[in-house]
Amino acid sequence: MRSVIALPCEGEQLLGTLDAASGTTGLLIVSGGNEVRAGAHRGMAMLAQRLCAHGTPVFRYDRRGVGDSSGENGGYASSAPDLVAAAAAFRREQPQLTRLVGLGNCDAAAALALFGRDVGLDALILTNPWLSDDPLPPPATIRRRYLRRLTSPRSWRSIDLRKLAAGLRHSVTRAPTPPLAARYAATGLPTTVILARGDRTAQAFAAACPVAAVTLDTASHSFADTGEALCEAIRAALTR
Repeated sequence: MRSVIALPCEGEQLLGTLDAASGTTGLLIVSGGNEVRAGAHRGMAMLAQRLCAHGTPVFRYDRRGVGDSSGENGGYASSAPDLVAAAAAFRREQPQLTRLVGLGNCDAAAALALFGRDVGLDALILTNPWLSDDPLPPPATIRRRYLRRLTSPRSWRSIDLRKLAAGLRHSVTRAPTPPLAARYAATGLPTTVILARGDRTAQAFAAACPVAAVTLDTASHSFADTGEALCEAIRAALTR
């Protein structure tokens, strides 16, 4: 059964959606950026429906300043109170829960890495985790891109030599490890990482954090074209 729940958070009101089920392991979906709790192309709403059909309770919410929730969006770094309020509401609405797992994509994964243990989550599922605000793709991605172009005679005429030189310089420069990379490696919780093979954010994470991950064959940051594959990967993670 699906219902909408209002919950207080530091003087503001958050709106969440509960897909109730009888299972004792619940999935708390955290939205990232300016994305509402339904997710891109309603992906998170459909994921919740699928998981609920298999007996897993799911709770999604809009953090302050996003979607139906009041207040200002301060970004993932200030979202700990939202996470605390959502986890408490989920446990209150589904009192049979004995285990709570957090799921976050992109900077929502960063929020979970930073705050998940402190708010009492039992495990994390991090998809395409966010590392930094660097507008350039990771060096490995640049090298692959230019290798494809240099091995294709049709593209030689369109290559900008100045951009090529700058790109190659970046591709061999070892950037310092982003601060978040260390935090991902030290969440203190059982953590499953799921990456979209062709996504730039996922590629940057894989280059900076060589951890075991489930990789899905898609370039969609939101896994929009993976069908049941994402759901199955999450179901497997929930049983670990």
